[in-house]
Amino acid sequence: MSRYLVTGAAGFLGRHLVAALLSDGHEVTALVRDGTRAELGAARLVHGDVTDLASVTAAADGVDGVFHLAGKVSRDPADAEALHTLHVRGTRVVVQAARVAGARRLVLASTSGTVCISESPEVRDEASPVPFGLIARFPYYRTKLQAEEEALTASDGALEIVSINPSLLLGPGDVNGSSTEDVGKFLSRAIPAVPAGGVAFVDARDAARGAVLAMERGEAGERYLLNACNLSVRELFSRLERLSGVPAPRLPLPRGAVLSRELVRATRAVVGALGGELPVDLVSAEMGRLFWYADAGKAVRELGFVARDPQETLADTVADLTRR
Repeated sequence: MSRYLVTGAAGFLGRHLVAALLSDGHEVTALVRDGTRAELGAARLVHGDVTDLASVTAAADGVDGVFHLAGKVSRDPADAEALHTLHVRGTRVVVQAARVAGARRLVLASTSGTVCISESPEVRDEASPVPFGLIARFPYYRTKLQAEEEALTASDGALEIVSINPSLLLGPGDVNGSSTEDVGKFLSRAIPAVPAGGVAFVDARDAARGAVLAMERGEAGERYLLNACNLSVRELFSRLERLSGVPAPRLPLPRGAVLSRELVRATRAVVGALGGELPVDLVSAEMGRLFWYADAGKAVRELGFVARDPQETLADTVADLTRR
């Protein structure tokens, strides 16, 4: 039995990770933001802020390892400064607190988007060159990459740091809607057209187990992509249609960046003039025309990572969102 600190414990991945750790018989301290109310079983709930060294250090006292999951998912360019503060500064603080506490290991939850973004449908892995030009367009991925690189560089004999890089998290239990939002929009018939790109996804329950495996077996200073399935957006919508009975949109968005952006911009203007609001922003349209395909082979070989049937994940996501 070990003692672990989990930051971001009230989030989608955090809830599943806390449950996995408790089921394995570990003691868990769950760090959540001030004012957060969360049912996390037998975990010890501690309120604090990952950008505040004193609160994180106090929460980490006596732990064997730290899972740093705290973060914010946002596509809004106006959130760039807040994302940098939370992801980059917050990671620095958590790494420092882990050192002070004498923790032996830290697992950082990053994202597959720090390496798996492409203009073409290529499947990328940990050895693929970082697509800086594409990442620079999105503050979320830009700040996650900086946090990841700083953390892995800080890994040493005193504190071993490993990064897990899950693709889009799906499955049940996304109570905040930050990760399954697009599936929710599909079920609400709020997506008017089919983006030309491709997506990768993994079950949050399997990603949580992958985090545990990274703590136990991961090579210090390394990143591990966690993914279950790569699909074109059209194929994803087709599967969701069969599972839910909700008709998929039929209108395809153009592949080209400029044409796709201008079509969305013009449609938003027309809908706005009619007193409505198009539920597709320009950033989402840009992301939808890109490909996010990931190869989890390294995690399978080195960690023993196993992903469930992706159709089960989609079915559970649809059922959970429909119920809630």
